[in-house]
Amino acid sequence: MSNKRKPEIVVISDVHLGTFGAHAAELSEYLETIQPKKLVLNGDIIDIWQFRKSYFPKPHLEVIKKIIDLSTNGTEVIYITGNHDEFLRKFSDTQIGDLRITDKLVLELDGKKAWFFHGDVFDVGIQKAKWIAKLGGWGYDLLILVNRFLNKILVRLGKKKYSLSKKIKDNVKSAGRFITNFEKTVSDLAIENGYKYVICGHIHQPKIIRKTNKKGTCLYLNSGDWVENLSVLEYEDKKWNLAYFSETKKVQKPLLAAITVIKK
Repeated sequence: MSNKRKPEIVVISDVHLGTFGAHAAELSEYLETIQPKKLVLNGDIIDIWQFRKSYFPKPHLEVIKKIIDLSTNGTEVIYITGNHDEFLRKFSDTQIGDLRITDKLVLELDGKKAWFFHGDVFDVGIQKAKWIAKLGGWGYDLLILVNRFLNKILVRLGKKKYSLSKKIKDNVKSAGRFITNFEKTVSDLAIENGYKYVICGHIHQPKIIRKTNKKGTCLYLNSGDWVENLSVLEYEDKKWNLAYFSETKKVQKPLLAAITVIKK
């Protein structure tokens, strides 16, 4: 496609290919519209925790194919490992052509240092009780499956779609505290180490927000996920853009509805 957009960097995380919740068809459609210089896959792209031979449909394979196509056509693809694809950490610092696997990434963007990592290293629940976290992953996948069935019924009745998982998260005070603590922890560490941008995934909460403490300031960015939010980060013209896939713009470019633009 000659009319593909060419942002400098695209960051995608938490796709969870191999699970019922993954919106692979939508992601594949988005990937078809871009040819970035760098594509950062910021963890949990393939859900090895919940991988099953009986479920890896064609749209999920198509996402992998599109990523390989981007790599062979000049895009540098950097796969940062996450907790659901931690198996790949055995291959950290491996490079095949323009495809690289790593655990973290530091780039200089227009004179400012940017720190990319998935974020599970700051999740105490995963580090100390991994089997509980995995069990929770199965439950989340089942919840998404039930939610899809519920939404089909709601749509037929002419009612708005409803997110069960979002409702549960909104009603759990500890979830809100965890997100706040997560953002503060990674931002404080970024400031301490002189990074002006810190880019994460893991918590499925897309956001761009300025963080400041007594030692300085940084821009905290989270690319969200492709299970519920269908969100992506793009860096172009010295600014970050957080955007969501728009189902109402299937054949329009850029297939995204930008909601937040923050300059450098």
